[in-house]
Amino acid sequence: KVFQAVVSCIGGDGTIYIIPKSFETALNKLMAEIQNTFKGLGLLIPYCWKKGEACVVRGSDTVWYRAKIVEVSSSTLQVQYIDRGYIESIPQCHLYPTTFYTGIPPFCIPCQLYKTLPIGNFWQQEAVEYLQELLKNEEVEIHVKELPDNPWGKVSISLYFGGMSLSSFMAYQRYCVAEDCQDIQKLGVFEGDLSPSYLLQPLPVPGETFPVTVTHLVSPKEVYICLDSSENLTKRSATERSASCDSESLSKALKWCNKIVKTLPHLTNFKKELPCLAEYVDGLWYRAKLLSITQLVPVQILVQFVDYGTYLVAPTSRLRHIPCHLLKYPVQAVRVLLAGFRPASDDKNVERIPYSPEWSLKALWTMVDCVEGKRLSASILTVSPEVTISLYGDDKNLVHLKLVEMGLAELDQ
Repeated sequence: KVFQAVVSCIGGDGTIYIIPKSFETALNKLMAEIQNTFKGLGLLIPYCWKKGEACVVRGSDTVWYRAKIVEVSSSTLQVQYIDRGYIESIPQCHLYPTTFYTGIPPFCIPCQLYKTLPIGNFWQQEAVEYLQELLKNEEVEIHVKELPDNPWGKVSISLYFGGMSLSSFMAYQRYCVAEDCQDIQKLGVFEGDLSPSYLLQPLPVPGETFPVTVTHLVSPKEVYICLDSSENLTKRSATERSASCDSESLSKALKWCNKIVKTLPHLTNFKKELPCLAEYVDGLWYRAKLLSITQLVPVQILVQFVDYGTYLVAPTSRLRHIPCHLLKYPVQAVRVLLAGFRPASDDKNVERIPYSPEWSLKALWTMVDCVEGKRLSASILTVSPEVTISLYGDDKNLVHLKLVEMGLAELDQ
């Protein structure tokens, strides 16, 4: 069985506690009932607690949870939150014995990684802390491999985060040995000697109007667009719906990559067009490709962020190998030329775009104002030799008409 789940806790012994997404509604309903039933403080009179006894616990967030007694001492009790998995020492005044809700099975499931042997035969504290940092409260994909003989035992699973196998990833980190070779092959993070490439984004058919956003402008005529995923799904073509799903899945995969990016090796091969991960000025890592070496001492590389079209000159410390599973998502940004206009022959503005001097800087900034943050639509005119489109503003008028009105461009029939 394969399903989505949220990791609620990592036990001190490396047990992974998960809550299936399909359980969330029922769990939230139960939690609401518990809050309505138990109010105020816990039991303030003396009580003889017994190991394994059912209770409710008032957590540090003042919310009541189902729990059971794990250990009894004079002043505190060690309890396990049965719907979350974690164990905590709690003063007796924050507990209340109950027989309510004991007929409802725990919503979290204790799991162990399938055919995965921790180094030293138990999960070291450093590995447990790493698992907690990586997985706690995150949504993951669970593949059930074996059910336990004991109903309260651990389910053997393969866990995937952002398309990567947790067993294989932890094995790479030398925290364990993963016996499942297929898992290790599926990881495919560190295959730096290959020459992979990105997939191209499928485009709508020519003549069809579709929503877009402009992610980068090279000149008023040359821009990068993304198919807009914010429009109503039912109104979009199959191509646009596919692009939307790819964009959402890619965002999740990149979020995971940012959590583990320090474990990915730095680039040592600087072949042109080589896919990689690059750190942007916001401190986050995105998919990119190498364009050229701009400086040798120290080495500086010109890269392009393939999902936006933007460029950056970066030192090698901000470039890392890209996990192979990130290559299955098509590039989100498409380079296009805008049809219907050309630079004004009588544009007297002295300041020009250095790499495209036929255009004035004023024309570029005017076009930026026309497209930035706007709900735009496009229609493809030609796809060869280059993708050429008509681009419309949120008022359904061609965006370049503003430049024509200001004398910064002229119509090109």
